[in-house]
Amino acid sequence: MRLLLVEDDPMIGESIEDGLRGENYAVDRVRDGHAADLALSSVNYDLLLLDLGLPRKQGMDVLRTLRARGQDLPVLIITARDGIAARVEGLDSGADDYLVKPFDLEELLARIRALLRRRVARTQSFISHGPLTLDLASHEVRFEGQPVKLSAREFSILRALLDNPGGVVSKRQLEEKLYGWNAEIESNTVDVYVHRLRKKFGTDFITTVRGVGYKVAATS
Repeated sequence: MRLLLVEDDPMIGESIEDGLRGENYAVDRVRDGHAADLALSSVNYDLLLLDLGLPRKQGMDVLRTLRARGQDLPVLIITARDGIAARVEGLDSGADDYLVKPFDLEELLARIRALLRRRVARTQSFISHGPLTLDLASHEVRFEGQPVKLSAREFSILRALLDNPGGVVSKRQLEEKLYGWNAEIESNTVDVYVHRLRKKFGTDFITTVRGVGYKVAATS
C-alpha cells in the first residue's frame, strides 16, 4: 500500500512517516499544498493523510481539487483544528475521516486500516487466480485451499501481479508498491520477494520477462 502524507511540521511528519514505514506502508511525504496537488495528479495512491494548515495552498483546497478531479481515494484529515465547524467542512468537502492532533499512532493506524477496508469493500473483496485466493480486506491468502502466510511486502507484490494476469509488471512498478520516494531501495529487493513467492506457490508461478519485469500467466 502506498500512502501520501501531506504535513509541513518536520517533527510530526517524520514521526508519522517512521510509524507508517514500520508497518510496511510505502510513504511519500510532501510539505505544502502545491506539492500535494502534483503528487496526487501523478501517482496512484491508496490513501491520503492530509493536514489542513499548509503553505502555498490550504489542505481544504487540496481536498476540493482532488474531488473535483473525480479521484476517490480515501482521505484522512490530520489536523490541530478541533472545532465542529472545521470537522463538518472537512467531511462535507470529501474527507472520509478526521483525526485531531495530538493523536496516538495506534489510533492513526487503526483508522487507516478501516478506510482501506472500506475501499476494498466498495470494489472487489477477493482476487482468485486458479487455486490461489487473496482476501484484500483481511490480507488472508489461500493456495489449494490451505492458508499461506505472506509478509506485507510479499502480499503487495503478489497483488500487483494478479491485478494484471498475463501482463508484464515492470520491476519499477513493483518497487513503487514497496517504497516511497525517499526510501533506499536495494537493487535486488524485488527479486528476493519474487523468489520467496515462487517457493510458496511453485517455481513456474511467476515468470521473469528479461529486461522488462515479471508476470503471472492468465487463467483460462
